[in-house]
Amino acid sequence: MAGSELDDLRAVYEPLTQSVRRLIDVTIRTHADAATVAAVKDRIDCASDELSESMRDGSFGLEHTRGGEPMVWGNVVIGVRNPAAPPLVVHHEPDGRVWAEFTLGAAFEGPPGHVHGGVCAMLLDHVLGATAHKPGKPAVTGTLTTRYRRGTRLSRPLRAEAWIDRIEGAKTFAVGHIADADGVTVEADGVFIHPRNP
Repeated sequence: MAGSELDDLRAVYEPLTQSVRRLIDVTIRTHADAATVAAVKDRIDCASDELSESMRDGSFGLEHTRGGEPMVWGNVVIGVRNPAAPPLVVHHEPDGRVWAEFTLGAAFEGPPGHVHGGVCAMLLDHVLGATAHKPGKPAVTGTLTTRYRRGTRLSRPLRAEAWIDRIEGAKTFAVGHIADADGVTVEADGVFIHPRNP
């Protein structure tokens, strides 16, 4: 059955990633006393030592299942195995529009109570770039311009959307935004390029 190896790998590693995401969140927000923190740190160090007994060199990069399905699971925006990733699930519509719905918690804070502007730019870079990406034909960012309309609040449902404005040769010009229930918080436009030799 197609996808079963990918599903099996996801079932192993995604719960670990979700647990570490929770650990990151509670590490930021805990009021535990010093003795509790020290005891937890020791247990985390033991778990890290155990996991590091079998570890790849370098980054995750791009890997494939035996069936050829791509895995970019270390990606900082969509990585199934990256607890620093939100992660976004990017949906592609038939008309070329892409979107993702997500909520960002304490790990993404910049100004108190708000998402860091650099995180917003990173997410928009990925979502706008997804308009240009084609299977086997990746696109890289040439330029990205962001306009911050107002603060993006933490712990609120957010939606990122992007669409193609125009295509000129190897360049895709895309526009998009992040919005909450009250409207757009950040807008962006960018140029995404298909390299001749990816």
